[in-house]
Amino acid sequence: MQGNLLRHVLLALQFFTRIPLPARVARWVGYSPALMKASTAHFPAVGWLVGGVAALVLGLVVWGLAGMSAVPAHDAVWLLVALVAALLSTMATVLLTGAFHEDGLADVGDALGGSADRETALRIMKDSRLGTYGTITLLLVLLLKLCLLALLQVQGLVHAMLLVLAMHVLSRWTALLLPQWLPYVGGTPVAAGGTSKARSLLERLDRCTLWVSSLWALPAVLLVARVAGGAALLGVMVTLLLVVGGLGRFFRRRLGGITGDCMGATQQLAEVSGYLVLCLIMGAQP
Repeated sequence: MQGNLLRHVLLALQFFTRIPLPARVARWVGYSPALMKASTAHFPAVGWLVGGVAALVLGLVVWGLAGMSAVPAHDAVWLLVALVAALLSTMATVLLTGAFHEDGLADVGDALGGSADRETALRIMKDSRLGTYGTITLLLVLLLKLCLLALLQVQGLVHAMLLVLAMHVLSRWTALLLPQWLPYVGGTPVAAGGTSKARSLLERLDRCTLWVSSLWALPAVLLVARVAGGAALLGVMVTLLLVVGGLGRFFRRRLGGITGDCMGATQQLAEVSGYLVLCLIMGAQP
């Protein structure tokens, strides 16, 4: 049982990040559509690793450039330090994941911005080239994320680091709510009798996947409550559910279901929405 759990976690790590596994470990983990589907439940576990790296880089940059303290709200130099830290933290996550989720966001922006026709939108989504809509979508979301990460540091660097860690986990848990009620509509056969990896991940997920992913996410929920308070936690959770609900209805209306890119877009938008709510609620607290 423990061996299977470790294999599933390592396979999730192998698929959702660029971290290489030693050849012997990779052979032991193996691959099959069934293993890939089981690994989906551990998507939030990957968030703990990616979020941990993001938080660590954020802290190290600020400590290195300005020392450990809150960022004074009206100090231009401190705010510049906060922006540099936010940028390098985001760059670290992009390198760690290979821009996996950002690519999904850009593809969804291109597809749904470029055509109202379902089949055309799905075809655009599979195109590796980046168009105007995808570029604008990605740039605006990344700029918003950088600004919000800088603002979050005004509340205190350690608080910001812990909340960044939590949001990486919770945003990935949020994305896993989509395949619980929407069919998979993307992907093409890759070999005789084979299926795409995204199809293996997302098609016909059972309730066990949701429960396991929720167990990974629960400590992040408690972390937000401890650091930001009950009101902030309520605001974040309601916002995440509204994001996944709104995006789910949008994807169902435009595409008839979801693709792997839809999951990446949902993770990115949920993460940014969480930061926005935290900044609004924590900034309003005395």
